[in-house]
Amino acid sequence: MGLVTTPKNSERRTHLVQLAGDLFAEKGFRATTVREIADAAGILSGSLYHHFDSKESIGDELLSAFLDDVLAGYRTAAAVEDPRAAIEEIVRSSTATLSRHRAALTMLQNDWTYFSVQPRFAYLRTAMKEIEQTWTDQLDRGKQAGLFRSDLDTRLTYRLLRDILWMPTSWAQSKNAWTDDQIVDGLLRLLFDGITSRP
Repeated sequence: MGLVTTPKNSERRTHLVQLAGDLFAEKGFRATTVREIADAAGILSGSLYHHFDSKESIGDELLSAFLDDVLAGYRTAAAVEDPRAAIEEIVRSSTATLSRHRAALTMLQNDWTYFSVQPRFAYLRTAMKEIEQTWTDQLDRGKQAGLFRSDLDTRLTYRLLRDILWMPTSWAQSKNAWTDDQIVDGLLRLLFDGITSRP
């Protein structure tokens, strides 16, 4: 018989996922044990299995929720008619989503080589392909419309922008960290206006 889901169980499960995510982000997914997650939660290891059948189940919950959130924002942005406005929406959506899923993003960055070859996490590659396709489609549309340079390498531009957007998650601990809005505005100004002065 499976565990009966109650509001209390659901709240406890959410708390366990958050604790595990913090540990995965700090120590790495592979290096974190079920025992360490249970200790952080103040329960026995066996009690953790009342909520999850494995450590991978917890990782799956964190990563799938993260990518579902990312893709929902990207699909909304892709429906915007103007390519520049669509890119702006992708940037804003990305920053907001990444701030909600810092642990999952750190897991993905630090343990990609592990997750990417596990059948259970095959959806990660599918999601990453859709993310890349969304970016490159909008950049290509902008080129075709004459909004972006005709010699723009869309795939390289996507990789550069993606990595820039993912970096601020490591700034969260900084005493003088910028707000999400400041990061977005700074990136969009850099992207569309550059750093050189104009007459």
